[in-house]
Amino acid sequence: MASLLNLFLAFLLCTSNGGLAEPCSSADIAVRQTRTGGTVEGKPEFEVLVTNTCECSQSRVLLRCYGLSSVEPVNRRAIRPVDEERCIVGGGRPIAKGAPIRFKYAWMTPQDFPVISTQIHCQ
Repeated sequence: MASLLNLFLAFLLCTSNGGLAEPCSSADIAVRQTRTGGTVEGKPEFEVLVTNTCECSQSRVLLRCYGLSSVEPVNRRAIRPVDEERCIVGGGRPIAKGAPIRFKYAWMTPQDFPVISTQIHCQ
């Protein structure tokens, strides 16, 4: 009986939030970047970590990137421009909690990567 109750509570956690909204939002996608200490063509290199802090996975994570300027090749499996303003993370695949996406770029200054939108998957 206790396991049935736990299963029911887990279901409620992922399907409602007091009747107000989804338990996750795009605010649960954290974008952190650090300087690696390396340089490429005289430009500092940065590593970006895109993390989902929610229990539910999130896909189609779009960041504002304005073309993603870099003097070094950027891993297009991790992030790629979809137009002049937006980039998609991980090819649009779901990002689970504890499974961050990483990429590096080199530019004169660190770039901002605000989250524009995501698609939430709670089951």
